[in-house]
Amino acid sequence: MSQKGKLLVVDDNPNILSAVKMLTERHFEKVTTLSSPKSLVSVIQTESPDVLLLDMNFHAGINTGNEGLFWLNEVNAKFPKIKVVLFTAYADVDLAVRAMKDGAHDFIVKPWNNEKLIETLLNACNQGNKKSSAKKDNSSDKKSSMYWGSSPEMMRIKSIVERVASTDANILITGENGTGKEVLAREIHSLSSRCNNEMVTLDMGAIPDTLFESELFGHKKGAFTDANADRIGKMEAANNSTLFMDEIGNMPMHLQAKLLTALQNRNVTRLGTNNPVSIDIRLITATNRNLFEMAERNEFRQDLLFRINTIHINIPPLRNRKDDIVPLAEMFVDIYSERYKKENISISKSAAEKLLAHRWDGNIRELQHTMEKAVIMCDSDVIKPEHLGLYESVRYSAIDTNATLEDIERAAIAETINSCNGNLSLVAHKLGITRQTLYNKIKRYGL
Repeated sequence: MSQKGKLLVVDDNPNILSAVKMLTERHFEKVTTLSSPKSLVSVIQTESPDVLLLDMNFHAGINTGNEGLFWLNEVNAKFPKIKVVLFTAYADVDLAVRAMKDGAHDFIVKPWNNEKLIETLLNACNQGNKKSSAKKDNSSDKKSSMYWGSSPEMMRIKSIVERVASTDANILITGENGTGKEVLAREIHSLSSRCNNEMVTLDMGAIPDTLFESELFGHKKGAFTDANADRIGKMEAANNSTLFMDEIGNMPMHLQAKLLTALQNRNVTRLGTNNPVSIDIRLITATNRNLFEMAERNEFRQDLLFRINTIHINIPPLRNRKDDIVPLAEMFVDIYSERYKKENISISKSAAEKLLAHRWDGNIRELQHTMEKAVIMCDSDVIKPEHLGLYESVRYSAIDTNATLEDIERAAIAETINSCNGNLSLVAHKLGITRQTLYNKIKRYGL
């Protein structure tokens, strides 16, 4: 695995510092940890990090409870090129809004999801080293990460992609959670004339409503209270490249109108200014919801749907392409065998039969996580059924005395998502949790 960039982690909990260092050191060329922000400025001057992962709460004599915001502003003022990711134990939307307005690149809530943590930090590193990363990402983009398989439906999709990738046509990708919509979007971008520039991604399901406009259009310093630094929006960042908007079905109606205007006029206006900035983007959107039915119910703007839906690609669920399950599993075994330094691992016939019999409500993402777990748990060079740890869906097994609490929670969430046709707001309401909590659990369980 290639390593790039330097990471500085500041947290007063030594266990967290140790855990984050172990998790990130194979992704960054150097990881430095610091237990107090008192020497933060001098350490930055010495180490010259590309990314700073900064805890929001210390006990360093600042009594506001928002020490992270203070140090964020200090770093922004003295080292504006460093991308700051805030680390907080409080899933507080107001605090997150203030941090993003103050110029934070992103934030991570404890307890964290390992994959999300790595993805966020690497994205920050890519943004901070745009010129060098563009060359690296371009070379990696040339090597396709898309597994097409052999099903007729996937072959039809491949044919469509080969015809439209070189155009600037807007593309809507639909499909269940975990079917590989973002992977397909990256494949399309890598085959386009814009591939020399990094694709910009925006996950609409992970952004609090109050942050949508700033994320999309950016803001000017002083645009609102505590806006202490300029912030470029995702649409402007994607100029001359591709903007991938995931979970577009979660976008509030009032922002749909603003997005439509920006797409029609080919410009954006940062909050706090009256000066439009011209943009040239290729838009790829994705959702697990039925936007056509939503438009009929006036839950999604029909004119926006027409704008983003020049080409519509629907990815079939994994259960409808069974011939691809074992080859995909073998591909993931190769990936994780290399990552965890295990050689010549194969899948037994009985394990393969277990994979084929499973429903895969979480699709390819669930299969990927299953095979990672199997590689870790395998104590020989053969993966057996017991290494897979597959649960029985609640719709087929109402009571499973061997199921863990996590198995039951995962199955209940998968069942509710299916019954609500992917409407995450309705799913959260039915489960009695916030949408952000639901989103975190979906990521955690690979749904």
